[in-house]
Formats: sequence, structure tokens, C-alpha cells
Amino acid sequence: MSFFTPFSFKEKGVKKSHNSMFKPLTIFIGLRYTRAKRRDHFISFISLTSMLGVALGVAALITVLSVMNGFEKELRTRILGMTSHAFITGADGTLKDWHALQSMIDGFPNLIASAPFVEGQAMLSQGNRVRGTLIRGVDPQLEGQVSSIGNKLIQGQFDSLQSDKFGIILGKDLAIAMGVTTGDKITLITPHVTPTPAGVMPRLKRLNVVGIFEIGMYEYDSALAVMNIHDAAKLFRIPDKVSGLRLKLDDVYQAPRITNNLLANLPANFRAADWTYQHANFFRALKTEKTVMFVILLLIVAVAAFNIVSTLIMMVTDKQADIAILRTLGMTPRDIMAIFMVQGTLIGLFGTLLGVIGGVALAINVPTLIDALEQLLGYQFLPADVYYISSLPSDLHWNDVTIIGITAFILSLLSTLYPSWRAAQTRPAEALRYD
Repeated sequence: MSFFTPFSFKEKGVKKSHNSMFKPLTIFIGLRYTRAKRRDHFISFISLTSMLGVALGVAALITVLSVMNGFEKELRTRILGMTSHAFITGADGTLKDWHALQSMIDGFPNLIASAPFVEGQAMLSQGNRVRGTLIRGVDPQLEGQVSSIGNKLIQGQFDSLQSDKFGIILGKDLAIAMGVTTGDKITLITPHVTPTPAGVMPRLKRLNVVGIFEIGMYEYDSALAVMNIHDAAKLFRIPDKVSGLRLKLDDVYQAPRITNNLLANLPANFRAADWTYQHANFFRALKTEKTVMFVILLLIVAVAAFNIVSTLIMMVTDKQADIAILRTLGMTPRDIMAIFMVQGTLIGLFGTLLGVIGGVALAINVPTLIDALEQLLGYQFLPADVYYISSLPSDLHWNDVTIIGITAFILSLLSTLYPSWRAAQTRPAEALRYD
């Protein structure tokens, strides 16, 4: 047998090394490099700023998205306080026997309550002031089951809407625009006309202002007026009909599914719609704004990730001799690459964890912190006389936190690839030439 027979691991009983890129030795050396020596303080400072940059970006992203979720939740609550979760009407936009339909859907799964309504466009006139408005006729005894308008009155009582009394409750901004208050009279002009010997005359009716409500949304406070359902039906000339049934569901987020199931169990001459259909453009705009804000703030994390690239490149340059020695001791390019990936991954991991902890803590306490800051500065950031939402709401979604954390960590991990690859390409002879 030749003297130069290759050495066999199997013959000597030595096991071959594991093929995994991240071996205990590479992890140990990578962890060792993260601890600074006296001459490496500048590199360690860059590493610290990179970690803090990732943490700041993650915390800002979580906090901003939580505040946007809070505003969306607040707006949804206010909208659903006036708009029913869903409604059912006939093929021609009216219902003749709503009691029969109410009995038919009573007990349907996910349906909590229903109430009839009459709705139509009209004009209000007071002196030389004229405003278009949406008239909604409701049953004062049933309306509280499907909306919260009865709790939003700042003047008058909701029970004042009695049949044949022709009382009306106005939104706050509408009342201000018309210059009226509780106890005043106002003229309602309907689109229906009355033929007379002198010509066609519009249908007019003097109404008593019995209350004023404030929802906190200009759309409703400036253009909505509420009447008794029987009085509204007479004015719109549908005395034996209603416009439809307003429904309250147990889960507003399942409104499309529940509405479709309900409609499938009704005769073909009915049609229905839910709140997502009525306000689709509004909530789609909010979703788009949230997505754009996520992308913009994610750039902060991306900048911090690029700082990790610069940190590792400086580290690779500084450790050229060490890399050459490790290569001569038998380490493969994959092992060298793993060493520096461990270091960059640790920076991204700790930065992400620190950002998640800080972001969650800040998002939960945003309203308290803003209130304390306003008291300290003596200044209100969202004045109640200017903004309808005068506080800064926050609604933390854990799925947002998860997505942000995973995305930040992946960006940090990707930022380690190029510097680690550069380290793996180091040639021992050239690195040790001048050492």
C-alpha cells in the first residue's frame, strides 16, 4: 500500500462534520465578534446605532399603525351609530307589509334586532336660508335597538318624535346653518308637487324642532334630520309603506356574509345591502392610506438594515487577518459566511425585539402619554372645537405586530448576505501578505 494513501474518517472511526452552515464553532465566533475590543469601539458604535435604528423603525411602525387603527375604529363606531349594519327593502325601494317581513326574519342566526325606516331627500327653509337634507323617519320605540342616535341628543328628547305632531330633530351643524334651536319652527319642502289652479306648487310643511343631535361626523351633523316614521311616510306620500328594515347584527365584520345568507332565505322580490357596501369608498380609502403609511415607515427599517451592511463590511475589512487564519485552519467559505451572518442577524434580532417591546408599550399608552404631554405643555393637539375626534385613539392589532416584526427581521437578515459573501471570498495568502 502506498505511503500517501488518503486518510479515511471511516477507518479511524471519526464522524464526518455536519453539513449545516451554522455550526457551534461558527456561532461561537460570530458571538465573540459582537463583543468589542478596545480598538473596535467605532465599529461597535455603528452596530449599536444600526440596532437602535431597527428598533426605532419597528416601534414607530407599530405605534403609527395602532393609531390609524384607533381612528378607523372610532370612525366605524360613529358611522355604525347612525348607519344600520344592514337593511332590507323591496324591489321598488319600499316595503308594504314590514311586520310580515320582520316576523319572517325574527330568530335568524346572527340577527339581533330590526326596525323600520322611511328615507328621502328634501329641503329645509328658514327665512332666507335653504339647505338640502336627508330626512329619516324612525320609530322612536324601535330605533334604539339598531342605532345610537337616541343617546346623541344634546337638546330635547328622542321620545318627542310623536306621530302626527310633525316634530323634527336636526344635526348640530344643520341647526346652526339654519339658525334654529329647540322650540323653533322650520319649513320642509319635499320633492313631491301639488297641482293647483295657479300651477304646480311644491309640497310644504311647517315642522317643530324638538331636538338637536351631535354624532361627531360632519356628514351626519350637517345633512341629516330625523322625524317620526308615520309623519315622514305621509310627507313622502307612502302612508302604508316604509323604505325598509334596518338590521343590527352580532358581528359587524361578518355583515356581508350574514346579509347574503339572509337574502338567500327570502323571496326573490327583496334586496339587501350592508354597511360595507354603503361606505365602501370611505373604508377602502382608509385601508389604502394604512398600506401606504406602512410602506413609507418601513423605509426607516430599510435604512437601519443598510447600516447593518456598512457595519459588517467594516468588520470584514478589520478582520481580514482573522479570516485568513481561520481559513488556513480548515474553515470553509460557508463557515466564514456563517460567522458574519450570525453577527448581523443578532443586530437585527435584538433591534426587532427591542422595537416590538417599545412599540407595543407605546401603542398601548398613547392616549395616556398624549394627555400628560398636553397638560405639561398646556396645549391641546386636537382641539374639540376644530376636530370631531379630540383624543388620539389607539387600537393595537397583534397581527400587525407579527407582520412588522417578521418583515424587519427578514430585512435585517437579507442585509447580512453581501458582507458575509465578501468575507467568504477572502484569500488567505493576500490577507496575510502585509501582516
